[in-house]
Formats: sequence, C-alpha cells, structure tokens
Amino acid sequence: MADAIAGALCNGGACMIDGLFGDLADDLATEAQALQQRDALQSARIGRGASRQGDASVRGDSTLWLDDPACAVGQRLLQRLDSLVDGLRESLRLPIHSVEAHYAHYPVGASYARHRDRFRDSGSRLVSCVGYLNRDWLAGDGGALRIHFDDESHGDVLPLFGTSVCFLSELEHEVLPARRDRYSIAAWFRRD
Repeated sequence: MADAIAGALCNGGACMIDGLFGDLADDLATEAQALQQRDALQSARIGRGASRQGDASVRGDSTLWLDDPACAVGQRLLQRLDSLVDGLRESLRLPIHSVEAHYAHYPVGASYARHRDRFRDSGSRLVSCVGYLNRDWLAGDGGALRIHFDDESHGDVLPLFGTSVCFLSELEHEVLPARRDRYSIAAWFRRD
C-alpha cells in the first residue's frame, strides 16, 4: 500500500484509498460516535503555542487524539498506520518517522476553512491522510473535503464510509459544510 500511495502522491499530490481501515472500519465508526455522545471530543483549535485559539467560524469540529486511553479501537488503527511509516519513508524518500491521528466530528453546518496542515514555523507534517466513518452518506449531505492543487484546480472527496484520501500536507484544503453529523479520522505522517 505504501508504494501505491507514494506513486500517487508523487504524480498528483493526492490519492484516494479504499480499505485503509480494513476490518476496523465498523468498530472505529462505533467508537467515534460513542465518544462524541459521551462528550469526550473537545472543540478543535487552530494555531500552535501561544497563538492557539478556538474559532468555530474557521474550524467547527471537535476532536480526540487516538492515543487517548478512551480510544481502544483508535489505538489499534494507530498501530496499523505505524506499519506504513517505514514504507512511506522508503518510497517517498522523506524523513517520515511517526504518525499522529485523531477522531473528528463535524456537527450539522460545521466546516473547516481553507488551510494547510503544515504550520508556517514547522515542516513536521509531511503527508496528511483522512478516512471517513459515515455510513449511507449521500452527495446532498455535503461535508466534502476540497483539496486545492498548485495549478488552481481543486478536487472534492465525499466522506463516504471506508474511503480515505492521502495528500501532501503542504496542499491547501478545506471541509465544506455538512448537512448531517460527519465523522472522520485525520492522520499525519511526520518527521520528528
């Protein structure tokens, strides 16, 4: 899988992947919804350090990092993603050494404004990956991930159950408003 992802990233900067979650998909969806219902997810923030702040008009999701003890299934996914680290490092010839990931819940109407996953003062995030946990999602439900490419074009990815998309973390992207609750896992392959 690492070779296929690397080839697509080198040729276009992004790729769709089916089955990244494999046999964990149903359990991940159940765990994400249960954590949200228990208010375990926290309002997401933007920025880093002293400039870190909450602004629902820019980013309206709530999140919980998968290394949290409450994320039993999420931690199993982290182990699976860890196994991709060596392959991506070798295939992309990038200094990828670790992966971090969180659950995300977007309530009705929530979005995330156009942004990059790489912070201005840090190049630690190299490859972003988003996987979707939404059963029976329809195009009219909104919530697409819009990736903006360097040639001014863009591509939209609907948050369909079991679908994932990987892209270079330097690409600008946004989450369009959802018309129903939207669940996902965002992961970043990073240098230390």
